[in-house]
Amino acid sequence: MKLHVVLVEPEIPQNTGNIARTCAAIGAKLHLVHPLGFSISEKAVKRAGLDYWDKLDIEEHSSFKEFLNVYKPEENHMFFVTTKGKHVYSEPNFKEMEEIFVLFGKETKGLPEDMLQKYIHQTIRIPMRPTLRSLNLSNSVSIVVYDICRQKEFEGLEEISTYFD
Repeated sequence: MKLHVVLVEPEIPQNTGNIARTCAAIGAKLHLVHPLGFSISEKAVKRAGLDYWDKLDIEEHSSFKEFLNVYKPEENHMFFVTTKGKHVYSEPNFKEMEEIFVLFGKETKGLPEDMLQKYIHQTIRIPMRPTLRSLNLSNSVSIVVYDICRQKEFEGLEEISTYFD
């Protein structure tokens, strides 16, 4: 399985650092779509994922438009994560998909509304109480990508702990 986590214009360096660490742990490729709300060399980003940064497969894109020109939603299994999603994140059957892209928007605004409307059937959400705005971005990424890994039976990840053996 090839899993891609796409952060569109992330704003908070600690979130991106935590997400980078998660991506390194599961072998997902991290895509950073500019403009970023911080420098990738910022101490806060590095500190959050410091001992994993060299194990990270990362690709930067100058804009969302450039990303979509390289990786077309019509040609890929692409899911747009939003509080307004049409489907719950656990609904798609990821098991048969070889390559999966999950896109997350910036912390303050999410993904562009026009993209969500255009690809409404590819939108997914994490259920939560209706009176709350959203979960933290790094928590949202973890929830979604680990469910994808679960559906793929944690393919390529450590299965048995020998810590207590």
